[in-house]
Amino acid sequence: MRRIRTKMGALGVALMAAVPLALTAPAAAAPAADSADSTVEEGRLTQAAPQEILRRSGFDVWEREFASGLARVTSYPEARRYVADEGRALWRRAVDRAQGRGPDGGDLSRDDDRPLYWARLGMTKELRQWRPEFGLSEGRRDALLGSLERGSRGQDSIALPAGEKVLRVVVTGFDPFQLDADARRSNPSGAAALALDGTTVRTASGKPARIETAVFPVRWADFAAGTLERTLLPHFRSGPRQADLFTTVSQGRPGRFDVERTNGAWRGGYPDNARDSRTELVPIPAGVPTVRPQPQWTTTSLPYARIVAAGTGPYPVVDHTAVTEIPAGGGAPVDRPDGPTPGSTARAGGGGDYLSNEIAYRTTLLRDAVRPAIPGGHLHTPVLEFGPDNTDPANGRITDPVFVRNRTAITGQVRAVVTVAASEAAAARAAERK
Repeated sequence: MRRIRTKMGALGVALMAAVPLALTAPAAAAPAADSADSTVEEGRLTQAAPQEILRRSGFDVWEREFASGLARVTSYPEARRYVADEGRALWRRAVDRAQGRGPDGGDLSRDDDRPLYWARLGMTKELRQWRPEFGLSEGRRDALLGSLERGSRGQDSIALPAGEKVLRVVVTGFDPFQLDADARRSNPSGAAALALDGTTVRTASGKPARIETAVFPVRWADFAAGTLERTLLPHFRSGPRQADLFTTVSQGRPGRFDVERTNGAWRGGYPDNARDSRTELVPIPAGVPTVRPQPQWTTTSLPYARIVAAGTGPYPVVDHTAVTEIPAGGGAPVDRPDGPTPGSTARAGGGGDYLSNEIAYRTTLLRDAVRPAIPGGHLHTPVLEFGPDNTDPANGRITDPVFVRNRTAITGQVRAVVTVAASEAAAARAAERK
């Protein structure tokens, strides 16, 4: 996702249906800060939309069954095993449902990413409120919460195959966001991650490409703590199962895909799903391989020209080169349509100054530190819009045919874009062997 800055006028009026995803300030719909027993995100669970999403997908059972299982746990080692297993089971169930395996669980479209998000929050809430007889320190509770987060996001189950006969691809998505403005929201990047995890596509040369995915939270603190680097570093390091291609994906502008050319080292401060705001240089966790001194900019190594020209689906795909910088020598921020100038300071990458830009910056910085030759970068999807008769969150439905059709189209085009990028990576590898 990105924070989109638009001038009001004819364009602003035309985009009003979509702009709230990027511009509407959070409202006071849930507790303003985390408490000992619940977080801001967990506080939204009581709203009607999340409850209906859970009920109509069959994911409403996860919170109750998880709580029942916790009640039977009698030691911390047992808790570690149980929580890790349940987190991974939730991820597998969400992937299976999205890919047509197992029961529907209800009448909500199977490709929907929202049941996973809300079910996870129900489980973290139960774990946060759990008071076992054997006693549980806050440090150990935090460790359990971290395990549940990683498992239920697919972060610890990326399983790339070995061997030269297959290309290995990592794709990431995000949670729904800006839920104070509309708790019904879905994130097409998360839906694409569920649809693509563990699947294989055929490249132009016929070489298979195996795709493994993970989903990340819309929270500044998690990225500062290294959730991205912890997840991807094992797959970036050289070895028999190293990734051959990666792309991070998030929701961006209305009506188009963007391949973001340049990423900036700046956090713009827009509130996240926890209503936390960070305005600062992107912090790099201690102990993570990185480039020193920290660069202001990183660039994509995705084959953007081929992706743009490929005709991957109904939405146009743009090679997006604009950034916002403070020119060398200082002064006010300046918008640059063709990328940064030498010696400038980042204020927004092509993907803005929110977590879309941050995940793009972090992954490409990690690439530059560990394996500079690996192709990778960031893809912004179109904004996922409800039908024209279903835009008011106060009385709107949680789904409609246009909403489902738009999400399906976006997911299909993400798959096509990844296939084009994989085809280019396969061709480059073949050329290297000649």
